[in-house]
Amino acid sequence: MNLPPTSDELLRRLHEDTIDAYDEELEMELDDQFLADAAQGTGAPRTAADRAARQLYFKELFRLQGELVKLQDWVVHTKHKVVILFEGRDAAGKGGVIKRITQRLNPRVVRVAALPAPNDRERTQWYFQRYVSHLPAGGEIVLFDRSWYNRAGVERVMGFCTDDEYEEFFRTVPEFEKMLARSGIQLLKYWFSITDEEQHARFLGRIHDPLKQWKLSPMDLQSRVRWEEYTKAKETMLERTHIPEAPWWVVPAVDKKMARLNCIAHLLGQMPYHEVEHPPVSLPQRVRHEEYIRQPVPDHMIVPQVY
Repeated sequence: MNLPPTSDELLRRLHEDTIDAYDEELEMELDDQFLADAAQGTGAPRTAADRAARQLYFKELFRLQGELVKLQDWVVHTKHKVVILFEGRDAAGKGGVIKRITQRLNPRVVRVAALPAPNDRERTQWYFQRYVSHLPAGGEIVLFDRSWYNRAGVERVMGFCTDDEYEEFFRTVPEFEKMLARSGIQLLKYWFSITDEEQHARFLGRIHDPLKQWKLSPMDLQSRVRWEEYTKAKETMLERTHIPEAPWWVVPAVDKKMARLNCIAHLLGQMPYHEVEHPPVSLPQRVRHEEYIRQPVPDHMIVPQVY
């Protein structure tokens, strides 16, 4: 019969679980560093200053993620509704910050909407229709990894919409976002800004890493060719859709780590959340019956122990 673990064993397991959670974040950061080194052709060891900056980054990231858990509890408690849009050039770091925001949160409360290109049916719908179905109910946060602003960016630059459709988008989007605000949805819009040189380096990193080559699409490669057209489209978009009910916030993102911390700290500051009191949780004793005998699992059903 399996005996319950001792207090020392429980403490050891809790410690190991905490380290494992930190290792998950460290693994992603090491992956980022590998890409940076590959792009720059360097493999130099980290200096003391680098190590100190890295330590500060992790310390602040874990602190902010703790605040995100409090925000999540507050959103559920108050039935608040939040939509956060992440826009920016390809390889600007949108996915990285979304990953850090959602990493410790409940996917039933905080979910990501990353819509593919519209299909034939969706192209005949009202432009905003396919996004509406992803909007939050009370007690939910939805993060859009790209959004309805595709029309003002890639669709405009690549010629996927007509001039009339483009102008209609700018007439409609302020009213659409005001409607969201009146319905009680808080809308935050972030543009991640990187330089030409930084995007070039990040694309090289993806090219040289077989685990990340899938991130490079023909559309991404075209974005290098049409850098200036994308810049003009972005400037027009920010100018024509920056409204009091849903202003744009620009995140300087050449430094990925600082961009993540700054974005998370900023979005936390946009909501009057506070820690929600929960009743203490106590683990009930497991009920045991003398006549119960656990049946062994047949060998052919067990996953081979390769590691």
